[in-house]
Amino acid sequence: MKVEKPEIIEGGFYEDFRGIIQYVNDFHFENVRRFYLITHPDKSIIRAWQGHQQETKSFYVTKGSFVVAWVKIDHFENPSQDLKAEHIILKAGESKILTLPPGYANGLNSLEPNSQIMVFSDYLLNESLDNKYRFDKDLWFNWNLFIRSIEPD
Repeated sequence: MKVEKPEIIEGGFYEDFRGIIQYVNDFHFENVRRFYLITHPDKSIIRAWQGHQQETKSFYVTKGSFVVAWVKIDHFENPSQDLKAEHIILKAGESKILTLPPGYANGLNSLEPNSQIMVFSDYLLNESLDNKYRFDKDLWFNWNLFIRSIEPD
């Protein structure tokens, strides 16, 4: 299944006396070639921006919560500074996977200490490294303003 635009895949829960099953049955692994788990020890770490011209990435939070932002890159060698980023909050207690197709940059920031997010990729590591672009974290999304806007007074 080729993803053409950012997509949020909803999952669900099943609970009985044996425990809880959390699932995202509509996420298909046929194109996943590797995965990795990122742990942010505190909320101060902003991991942004990383983009890929050909690679698809999917994100699933296993512990805590993250704000994940993405932006469609207009030119990878010299992107416009006024691109509009979108974002979502992903939480471990919700069964959701965000999938970003090629051509996007992503960034993330944990909203709780020791949050963990699993990333699935359709590229092997050596392929990904040849296709990776990094951009300044202060472009396109005001991380600090966003965090302040969701914190209780």
